[in-house]
Amino acid sequence: MSRVFNFSAGPAALPETVLRRAGEEMLDWHGVGCGVMEMSHRGKAFTRIVERAEADFRVLLKVPDNYKVLFLQGGATQQFSQIPMNLLDGGSADYLVTGSWSQKAFKDAERMARNIGGSVRLAGSTVADVVGRVVPHAEMSLDPAARYVHLCTNETIHGIEVQDESQLPLTAAPLVADMSSHILSRSIDVSRYGLIYAGAQKNIGPSGLVIVIVREDLIGRAWVGTPPVMDYKVMADNGSMLNTPPTYAIYIAGLVFEWLLDQGGVAAIERANIEKAKRLYAFIDASDFYANQVEAGSRSRMNVPFKLADEAMNDEFIAGADAAGLTQLKGHKSVGGMRASIYNAMPLGGVDALIAYMRDFASQRG
Repeated sequence: MSRVFNFSAGPAALPETVLRRAGEEMLDWHGVGCGVMEMSHRGKAFTRIVERAEADFRVLLKVPDNYKVLFLQGGATQQFSQIPMNLLDGGSADYLVTGSWSQKAFKDAERMARNIGGSVRLAGSTVADVVGRVVPHAEMSLDPAARYVHLCTNETIHGIEVQDESQLPLTAAPLVADMSSHILSRSIDVSRYGLIYAGAQKNIGPSGLVIVIVREDLIGRAWVGTPPVMDYKVMADNGSMLNTPPTYAIYIAGLVFEWLLDQGGVAAIERANIEKAKRLYAFIDASDFYANQVEAGSRSRMNVPFKLADEAMNDEFIAGADAAGLTQLKGHKSVGGMRASIYNAMPLGGVDALIAYMRDFASQRG
């Protein structure tokens, strides 16, 4: 059976070369006589794997030396509570809400603040807008004394992305960013942020792993009731191995990092992502059969939601796409329509195949 073009928002497609290499190493990793899933996380073999993964990740994102890189469990959703546990410190935090994930982060932080002390403010929101967009500076109400300012720089469900760092909040408070859906897809200046977190299942590897990049001066002041496994300082001091980490997910992530370096790094993959998104959005915008409801300056390169002129055709569109080997195009249930997630592992040929199918479908039913 030939592989499909998988447009899933996550868990998402992985590079085929990574999957083939993992298959080759399944029974015996580098002559040690067992696979990575069978290794002790304390052994020399896995230590080599995790150290190489962190080193390559730091190279890809140019992570400064004064930042810790943590390989944690619980996914990005656990970070919604873990961040205030570690950073709120009895003060106040600002949240910008642009879609489902930043809204969930805000709600969880509100609940956590009620339990541990401190407060959380809604500093700006566009979630109710008909046309999706990031929060512009003029609509932000930022507290200069905030412990941190939280935002989601790419909303997976709504297809809204902070396209340029000039769109980031203008504040002296540490920025905390959920980058789950676009980490490693574009160049960023890590030093602009106090903390970055990202679930692995979009551009990094399998689900079960979340990577946290945190500035060293922000750790060590967790709420007294924080479980050790959720305390950034404790995990940093133990090399992310206070408990057994998600070893196989870290291994696959490491292979993806090597693959990215082989492609030419983040700058090279960003050029490819720009071309993929440009082609798909250009086709949608030129069509009277499909529509994207995100303003141009806030459109995601990774997640492209679109709707058909007649939503009664949705099921037929999905069935035809599946038959053509174009899978996982159904939009999230909260917004409906379609969504094409075109992460790093999606080749340009996959986007071209989708456009060809969309053109044929529209011409036959338009």
